[in-house]
Amino acid sequence: MKPFLILQLRPESDASDGEFAAFLDKGRLTPDQVHRLCLDRDPLPEDLRLDDYAGVIVGGGPGCVSDDPKDKDPIEARIEADILSLMPDITARDVPFMGCCYGIGILGHHLGAEVSKARYGEPVGPVTCTVTADGASDPLIAGLPPRFEAFVGHKEAVQALPAGCVHLLASDPCPYQMIRYGENVYATQFHPEADGDVFEDRIRIYRHRGYFAPETADDLIAMCQASDVTVPREILRRFVERYSSR
Repeated sequence: MKPFLILQLRPESDASDGEFAAFLDKGRLTPDQVHRLCLDRDPLPEDLRLDDYAGVIVGGGPGCVSDDPKDKDPIEARIEADILSLMPDITARDVPFMGCCYGIGILGHHLGAEVSKARYGEPVGPVTCTVTADGASDPLIAGLPPRFEAFVGHKEAVQALPAGCVHLLASDPCPYQMIRYGENVYATQFHPEADGDVFEDRIRIYRHRGYFAPETADDLIAMCQASDVTVPREILRRFVERYSSR
């Protein structure tokens, strides 16, 4: 089996390590089945070949695609450029791709859609996702409950369905919770790897990054720990299972 390429964008090592552990756990992957690149520390290798991998998984991060370039942290700007440099090949050749949270902004931006903070931002916590008619027949979603909770927390969102994409999941606050381009390129606005413990850690790490009022952190943690968020991990597991033999 080829390994999965996991690209991580979080400059906070504790957040990055927790996300990586969650990807392994929820995707039922072992460390020898993945190639992990922490892009905040290491730029993409010049000789990286997508054909060497079963698929690409992109994690979340504090950066926003829609931020003014002159205001972007230099590391976040480089990370964004690195991932965007892969997208023409991924979409042209339909390389298996799972972009989580930040990844939907990257895919939408690459495809020419508006990604902004104008509408559809969601506060940190659980949201109810609804399966669309197209989602019900998608191999990563078919047979799942028609409505289920997932963890979100984002300032920006795609403002309309990107050209060529299929709409798979929606929520009331944000209509584009999961999309697909071609047959194999997926992106979610929610975090499929996250459970209550994962989000508790992130709330503590990011409490001063503008996602929520810092004094509400304990209440957010209690809400997340009380939520029934179990279905999203099945989407990640199915992605790994579907493409592991590629």
